[in-house]
Formats: sequence, structure tokens, C-alpha cells
Amino acid sequence: MQSYPTLNQYLRTEFNKKMIKLPIDGGFSCPNRENGNKGCIFCSEKASGEFTYSDISIKDQITSQIKRYKDINKTDDQTGYIAYFQNFSNTYDTPKVLKEKYDEALSNENIKGIAIATRPDCINDDILELLKYYNDITHLWIELGFQTSNENTARFINRGYDNITFSECVKKLNKNEIKSVVHVIFGLPNEKYEDYISTIKYIKKRNIWGIKIHSLYIQKNTLLFYN
Repeated sequence: MQSYPTLNQYLRTEFNKKMIKLPIDGGFSCPNRENGNKGCIFCSEKASGEFTYSDISIKDQITSQIKRYKDINKTDDQTGYIAYFQNFSNTYDTPKVLKEKYDEALSNENIKGIAIATRPDCINDDILELLKYYNDITHLWIELGFQTSNENTARFINRGYDNITFSECVKKLNKNEIKSVVHVIFGLPNEKYEDYISTIKYIKKRNIWGIKIHSLYIQKNTLLFYN
């Protein structure tokens, strides 16, 4: 018996219709790629957003993807959409710039909420206040790349922050009733089954809203690929 709802099930219940996440490139960067650092060893030059359109505006990215979906499925139904800010760390800028980009996504009447992928070390108090604002006016959740609770593995993959930073971030989000989705990776170098279980137990204690489990995927031209 299934003991948890999938995201699809949750969104259908919440909105009473089919909902689709649209991957958005907001033009952000990542603090883990500055000062000579090359980021997490599994990240490509576009981070996790290999299929986004960085050469057009957020508004046009949304419009073109909705049109493509309707053309492929030959439908003009009332499907709803979540704007998913995917590439790099999508809270890594000033609140003013972030608000402009989030508002641009929400300006499309088909967008019913936003999902924001970021790092726990990219949510300071000012950013948290901005997220609280969007949590009040739309459907919002934050996606955090955690990958593993094994600190040795975290250093090997060059995650760039410790477990305490992650836990404190989730605690702040929970305190403000902001939903969090945590990304983990199974199959990281030198990890075993026991590590996967430890990671799941660790995040389970943090009262997260959702979890996204990835199998390790090695992309060409990443540090992991060359190693």
C-alpha cells in the first residue's frame, strides 16, 4: 500500500486539475562556482537545467513551453502550471532582483505557483522574508539540493556546506510554514545501502514536505565524468 502521495496526486487534489512543472532558467549563478571553485562534481555548465532556454525571457520561456505542451497533446484544456526555477541557485541574488523574476513568472495567468531550487546557504533572513511574501500569495515550495547526510561524501562531491547549515535552513522554512522538497542522490561514489538509509532517516527527522530521489547520473564534461 502506498504510504505517501506523489506530487502529481497532491497537485491534483490541491488544484482539482492536472498540473505541470515548467523548468525555468532565471539566469542565476551559484556561490559554489565562485572564487575558482567549480561547483558540485556532478553539475554541468547549466547545473540541473539542461533543457531550459537561457536565451529568452522568463515570460517567453513559459509561453513557449505551454504552447509546445498543448501542440504535442493536441489540447486546449484547463491544465495548470507551476513555474520551476531550476538552474543553479535561484535565491542567489538580491531580494529586488528575485522579486522581479518571480513576478515575471507569476504574471502569466496560467501559472498557479512557483517552485524554487536553491541551496540552504542561499536563504538569508532578507530572502526568507521575500519567500514568506510569496508563500502568502501563491502556491510555493523550495527545493533544496542535499544529496547525502554523509559528510565525507558531501566533501567529496564538493557540496560546499555542512549538514548543520541544511538543518537550520529547513528549520527556518518550517517555522514560517514554507514547504521544502529535499533532493537526494543514490549511487554516489563510495556510498552503500546503509548510507542511503542514514540519509533518509536524517531528513525524515527534519519534517520536510517532500523528497526527490535521484539515481546518480554522470553527465559528460563534469568533474565526476573526468574522475
